[in-house]
This record gives sequence, C-alpha cells and structure tokens, in this order.
Amino acid sequence: MQESPFYERVMQRGIEQGIERGIEQGIERGIEQGIEQGARETTIENTLVVLTTRFPNADVDTLKPTLEAIADLNRLKQLNLNALLAPSFQAFQHGLEA
Repeated sequence: MQESPFYERVMQRGIEQGIERGIEQGIERGIEQGIEQGARETTIENTLVVLTTRFPNADVDTLKPTLEAIADLNRLKQLNLNALLAPSFQAFQHGLEA
C-alpha cells in the first residue's frame, strides 16, 4: 500500500514538531537544573564563609564534602541559617549530622 504525498508530509511535519518540542523541553529542563545547581553551590559557599568568619579557628573545610552531598536546596538554606545562629562550631556540626 502506497501512502499519499500529503500523508507523508503531514507525518514528517508531526515528527519534526515532536522533535522540536522535545528539544525545547530538554533545554528548559537543563536550564532549570543549572539554576538549581548554581543555587546549591552558592548556598554551600555562603555557609562555609559564614562558618569561617564566625569560627576562624575551626576546620570548616572538612564540612564541604558533607554539604556538597546534600541535594535538597531547602536543607542547605536551613543549614546556612543555622550557621548564622549556631552558638558554636560543634553545635553546627551536631545539627548537620542530625
């Protein structure tokens, strides 16, 4: 059975539109992931700066891998706030482990 040229054009156009939508959605998702990753990295850096400033004698760099392992941006934001409010470096570490 031979398909008409019109049918072939319609099918081809549908395929092209589907591909274009897929590419657009992929780009949008990539941008969203990039923004979230940037926010995570900034929050981690800010937390480390706060801790270093507040507790200059503490070994703050040892916490970096632990903070980087946290995927939840809201958790990282809460830890940043905890870094501002913790009465001691040890108290912050305890809250990080909880």
